[in-house]
Amino acid sequence: MTVAPTLPHLLVAASGTGGHLFPALATAAALGQLHYRIEWLGVPNRLETTLVPRDFPLHTVPMTGLQGGWKRLLPVLAQFIRATWQTRRLLSQGRYDGVFTTGGYIAAPAIVAARSLGLPVILHESNALPGKVTRWLAPWCSRVALGFAASQAYLPQARTLVTGTPVRAEFLETTPLSMAEGKIPPQAPLIVVVGGSQGAVAINQRVREAAPTWLRAGVWVVHQIGSQDTEGDRLTHPHYIQRPFFDNMAALLQRANLVISRAGAGTLTELAVSHAPAILIPYPFAAEDHQTVNARVFSQAGAALLLPQPDLTADQLCQEVMDLLTHPQRLQEMGEAAAQLAVRDSAAKLAALVQSLVH
Repeated sequence: MTVAPTLPHLLVAASGTGGHLFPALATAAALGQLHYRIEWLGVPNRLETTLVPRDFPLHTVPMTGLQGGWKRLLPVLAQFIRATWQTRRLLSQGRYDGVFTTGGYIAAPAIVAARSLGLPVILHESNALPGKVTRWLAPWCSRVALGFAASQAYLPQARTLVTGTPVRAEFLETTPLSMAEGKIPPQAPLIVVVGGSQGAVAINQRVREAAPTWLRAGVWVVHQIGSQDTEGDRLTHPHYIQRPFFDNMAALLQRANLVISRAGAGTLTELAVSHAPAILIPYPFAAEDHQTVNARVFSQAGAALLLPQPDLTADQLCQEVMDLLTHPQRLQEMGEAAAQLAVRDSAAKLAALVQSLVH
């Protein structure tokens, strides 16, 4: 009697924001094609509870970060110990063969629990400046995959491999505009403004002040304002399209002549695979100002213009945009430089890395 081979059983630990979840979901999809049995570890009431269960079984354990300073150190430490114990029990009882994590709160208990059981751990870090969890626990991991080569300087004790950061499948295909944006004339200059998953009120304010000049010049503006903006009715124009969110961001970035954006790692990856020239305005309150470090990778490569938010005025933004739009050759060169930063087969590279260690 022939016994059917047991499929490798992997726990994916990814939680919180799209920056952690979308690369993990893309990697999990690639591993599914390699016949891995995948389950997910997340945190209650975070984005994964909406995105993950339709594709993978989801387990959750309570875990938060150190927001609030050292006063919260002891409560968070106690929570970490409980989360590690719960994760260790899950890994042991579920007979998992390894763990893949993309960082965030859930990564620490997942890494410690897996290593206490002798299981291989693959950690993916998408930011140019690795987060604290990555810097502390990278030496414990079997391998650390990196979105940016610049990250290697911060992880001298870890076994690193540059794989890029996976993006959603639609960014790797030619995607048509939806009906609403389809009315944009094919030859019209298009600016796409996106502030990340939460929007960016500070960017929105400066864009609304600068946009009338762009609109008078025949430019179209598509503006994702996010869910926190209460001034969405301040600017109306036939060539100005705004919404809290756009489902077809891949098509918009592919069509854009210029993108104005924050500098989260996920957004930058999408800009790179879309060959989109950009003005980057990093979120100044991001942990350890890591968005500025991300943005420097693109600005130093010639793929983007970096404008720090604290010193940025609407007049300056207006002028920088007009200067770029009147120099299409420079925009083309920026788009080509962005394309050089893209790793289009990142999910496949990560899946191959996992396969080499978890089998």
